[in-house]
Amino acid sequence: MSEENKIPYKIYLEEKEMPEKWYNIRADMKNKPAPLLNPGTLKPLTFEEMRGIFCDELCRQELDDTTAYFEIPEAIRKFYKMYRPSPLVRAYCLEEKLQTPAKIYYKFEGNNTSGSHKLNSAIAQAYYAKEQGLKGVTTETGAGQWGTALSMACAYLELDCQVYMVKCSYEQKPFRREVMRTYGAQVTPSPSPLTNVGRKILEEFPGTTGSLGCAISEAVEAATTQEGYRYVLGSVLSQVMLHQSVIGLEAKAALDKYGVKPDVIIGCAGGGSNLGGLIAPFVGEKLRGEADYRIVAVEPASCPSLTRGKYVYDFCDTGKVCPLAKMYTLGSGFIPAPNHAGGLRYHGMSSVLSQLYDDGYMEAVSVEQTAVFKAAEEFARVEGILPAPESAHAIKAAVDEAMKCKETGEEKTILFGLTGTGYFDMVAYERFNNGEMTDYIPTDEDLAKGFAGVPAFPGNEI
Repeated sequence: MSEENKIPYKIYLEEKEMPEKWYNIRADMKNKPAPLLNPGTLKPLTFEEMRGIFCDELCRQELDDTTAYFEIPEAIRKFYKMYRPSPLVRAYCLEEKLQTPAKIYYKFEGNNTSGSHKLNSAIAQAYYAKEQGLKGVTTETGAGQWGTALSMACAYLELDCQVYMVKCSYEQKPFRREVMRTYGAQVTPSPSPLTNVGRKILEEFPGTTGSLGCAISEAVEAATTQEGYRYVLGSVLSQVMLHQSVIGLEAKAALDKYGVKPDVIIGCAGGGSNLGGLIAPFVGEKLRGEADYRIVAVEPASCPSLTRGKYVYDFCDTGKVCPLAKMYTLGSGFIPAPNHAGGLRYHGMSSVLSQLYDDGYMEAVSVEQTAVFKAAEEFARVEGILPAPESAHAIKAAVDEAMKCKETGEEKTILFGLTGTGYFDMVAYERFNNGEMTDYIPTDEDLAKGFAGVPAFPGNEI
């Protein structure tokens, strides 16, 4: 048996090898991410200010940029065991199809009912809400993975769950919506007439298909106007990346078992949670000077926050009720084109990833959605998994990288994140198969409209 064939198709860790601690990338960053700011005072957000929106323990995690490891509570580890460790897969069939010398691995996070990696943080945030004695939580969701995951976690812990779902996804993905309702969640298309900010957005943009920024505004308002509720977020925030570090910690442990070191690590990027989770331990080594890796963030050409955005403080939401975060942003008023299929619709990028990108620790590419769906179908036909549109962005970039290896003869090892399955995304696949899907790339004039809404104050000039 050749050395290569000693590596199985699927590498599973044993339960006892699952991470017992989350890893906090910020602890090893020399240049820490800029703090969240109170939009009224332009001063760093304090614990007391933050706890009116988020659960207390999540506030502590969000503000802590020095503690490297956080213990994962036993109750959360017990829940994780229902679907973790998740498999690390050697894509032998894809390699053969591409006739590439590259070795391709993917960490598959779709082996749970929510269909994605989002459950890793959903159970953690729901757990801390329950421990605090709250009645329930509110949130937003784009393509629906986060809302589905949170509804599952809340059902498990008997918490009320209110989800504001981006309107175009609410209409395009009725089955995702119904899974949330099956788990007891209240699901509202956003923007909606149920909140002050929703009504304001509808007046200003009649007929809008919504955005994550809109849905966040509504969810925050709903949380702060109901006693016993807090808001939880599925991406962007540092606390979410902390919980998602289980992805990378497991992936690295599985690779280490076989002495495999990736050359390139690729992940799709919307708000940054799955990419941040996947790359966490690898970037940690890079930051500490222990190893080097090429890190690639892949974003949609229709919502290109890293590749075409500005690195400034901006509102995290369209309604401008949330704190200011320093990030690569397209402006909180930017709303992706309605033909954008899937998630990755957020106008900004995680402050942690934005800082790493600005410091040169990672790079970014943008890809058009017809090419993404073409890669998704090619992957499904040889690897047997129908990928979520979000995950397919990483697949597209991984295939491109493997084809470069074919041209040059280099035997690089590629690791990418397969964040979830696409079985609730069949409307988008139908449009692609019918030849109805089009590519949209915002013009500089389109982006200028979003940038015009970036708050102006000394030191925050575009």
